[in-house]
Amino acid sequence: MRHKCWIWLLAALLLLPTLAAADVKVGLMCPMTGKWASEGQDMQNIVRLLVDESNKKKAGEKIILVVEDDAGDPRTAALAAQKLASAGVVSVVGTYGSAVTEASQNILNEASIVQVATGSTSVRLTEKGFPLFFRTCPRDDAQGKAAANVILKKGYGKVALLHDNSSYAKGLAEETKQALEGSPVKIVFLDALTPGDRDYTAILTKLKAAEPDVVFFTGYYPETGMLLKQKKDMHWNVPMMGGDAANNQDLVTIAGNDAAKGYFFVSPPLPQDLDTKEAKDFLAQYVARYGNPPVSVWAVLAGDAFSCLDAAIQAGNKTPASIAAFLGNLKDMPGLSGTIGFDAKGDRVGEFYRVYEVNDKGVFILQPK
Repeated sequence: MRHKCWIWLLAALLLLPTLAAADVKVGLMCPMTGKWASEGQDMQNIVRLLVDESNKKKAGEKIILVVEDDAGDPRTAALAAQKLASAGVVSVVGTYGSAVTEASQNILNEASIVQVATGSTSVRLTEKGFPLFFRTCPRDDAQGKAAANVILKKGYGKVALLHDNSSYAKGLAEETKQALEGSPVKIVFLDALTPGDRDYTAILTKLKAAEPDVVFFTGYYPETGMLLKQKKDMHWNVPMMGGDAANNQDLVTIAGNDAAKGYFFVSPPLPQDLDTKEAKDFLAQYVARYGNPPVSVWAVLAGDAFSCLDAAIQAGNKTPASIAAFLGNLKDMPGLSGTIGFDAKGDRVGEFYRVYEVNDKGVFILQPK
């Protein structure tokens, strides 16, 4: 009996170096529940697939993925960030929503954990000077300029700007307003709705009274779908546009094909419109594993965030400081959404915005440049 105990002890001791080498923990924070749950599920799917593919190529150490649900809520995100810090992760992918990301920033920064945000475009996130914060999505000021260019190109003279008071939506409305200053376009309405409401008739009535040529709602796809549906119910045919938070097929499910027809938005390209070989090959793997492609580009940007971190770890960087230094020097790395690099603030370098319009079948159609 004593002899067997020694055998088991020896076996356990032999395993210890392997377990230590495998213990490279990367966190993923995303909305697995709540109104953005479809985004979070795709983020988890794409990152898990990338982790599995990366680990297949490694003879020794593996990456362990630790997932925490932030529910698309700032308070829950703060708890999720604390849990990830306690779990011993060296870096975190996520999350979706600028206000949600902002709630986690200080916690992860104070814990000296690298954070690579994926769907958080508020300008101020990278103006704080956090050395361990990066993002694979572009900023609201770039999106505001893109939206203003679309408004000008389409020849609208009077624009109504509507947001939801979130960091992202309010910031995008303000950046668009600023980008339109000095142009022939007149801002005839600027106000906010309450996200999560079921009846937007009152705000739509105020919008209609302003007589805009186009309504630019800068908020998220659940409210966009409700606005489109109720606008149609009012028999008000004014064009409506959105930003990249509208880039989710659930928008059409909420609005219905008829109400969504003609709606257009500015966004990075949808997964099916990504034209690199890396993206096409990987998305084929994604569909083979999960049955359907991701619903929007945000999961793809989460995949790009993990790929950057994985490249840093494979290069021998195991501490947050060395990972951040690697990312800071990253230039033109092939990614799913195109080449990836970061500037001194941690913002992604490059131009990504395109215009999509919803057709009569509820499909998002990429418009010519």
